[in-house]
Amino acid sequence: MMDVLAAEKMTEDTAALSEFRAGLAEKKIAPFEIRTPDNNTHRFGDGEPAFSIILKDNEALSALASLDELRFASAYIHGRLDIKGSIWSMLWNRTVLHDIHPLHTLWRRLQPLLTGQQRTNQLAIADHYEYDNEFFLSFLDPTRCYSQAVFETDDEPLETAQRRKLDFIIDNCHLKPGDRVLDVGGGWGAFVEYAGQRGIEVTALTLARQSEKFLGQLIAERNLPCEVKYQDFYRHESPQPYDAIVILGVMEHLPDYRSVVKQFQHLLKPGGRIYLDASSNRMKHNKSTFISRYVFPGNHCFFCLHDFLAAVARTNLEVISIYNDRHSYYLTCREWAKKLESVQDMILQRWDEKLFRIFRLYLWGSAYSFYTHDNDAFRVVLERPAPMG
Repeated sequence: MMDVLAAEKMTEDTAALSEFRAGLAEKKIAPFEIRTPDNNTHRFGDGEPAFSIILKDNEALSALASLDELRFASAYIHGRLDIKGSIWSMLWNRTVLHDIHPLHTLWRRLQPLLTGQQRTNQLAIADHYEYDNEFFLSFLDPTRCYSQAVFETDDEPLETAQRRKLDFIIDNCHLKPGDRVLDVGGGWGAFVEYAGQRGIEVTALTLARQSEKFLGQLIAERNLPCEVKYQDFYRHESPQPYDAIVILGVMEHLPDYRSVVKQFQHLLKPGGRIYLDASSNRMKHNKSTFISRYVFPGNHCFFCLHDFLAAVARTNLEVISIYNDRHSYYLTCREWAKKLESVQDMILQRWDEKLFRIFRLYLWGSAYSFYTHDNDAFRVVLERPAPMG
């Protein structure tokens, strides 16, 4: 009886691998190998394998054979398979996978209609940013900036490139000591500290309690002329208008562009400027199911430049400059991913392997998307015109 079951099992495994091999037919792939649960090794592609996929159980084999990106990612995240060698080479084979999950996509669209955009934002931001602050700081550079840097050369330190961007913001928003700035999504205080040390008064908004606590301590310890508020940007009010509004990597959480530009006009003084940067795609909702399931839930979406500019065109706001930072964001994510892998042992000791695996896929996958031009990244400077005369 056991021999019969073993034979049936071998037939199922062989069929699954045959199905997987057929799915790769006539597709250009980086060479790799698969080690099945029975410890047999199978090679795919021409040349020496650049990476190995080690399958630990039949569910992992089934996920692989399905060529479903979400199932493959889930199997990796939950430890049913391992990826050894170059994960960058593995990502070059991403095009053989499909990502079709209409019910999940539908729910992402319906959620803000059912619970409200502000409640959706609150839940989604808390889900991503309420990990221990030390986890994020383990792979960020000393500026603690969680959005694209501005590189001049591919090999310069990430910190240098991030400080270049922070200088760009201060220079292009014409900021000076005593100016009041609204920082939408204060994160871990990259702009708060950089501007506050120059005498600029920053009000930072956040919807993450961990961030609120971190920013409060930072402001107190460094004696900065700044404050932090746990508040949604859409609801924020100020007794007097701001000299500038700064949004670093948060436009992805603000998909209602008409409401966003309305707040710009409401909160910004005439002659004041707006700086924002964001990851971007021509299709606003072109986000992988893996990202929306494990990294950014809710209706977090890419910044869509042409939709945003259409909303701006309905106002008197003027576009001062637009820069495409796609290559810089590739370099930024690459450095984050390399740093994450360098502290893997510490992360496994302090948190858990699932968290490490989620962010390993997320950061390397983001770097790949910018490198291959699947995504863009923009810096945008706007101005609310002052009255003539």
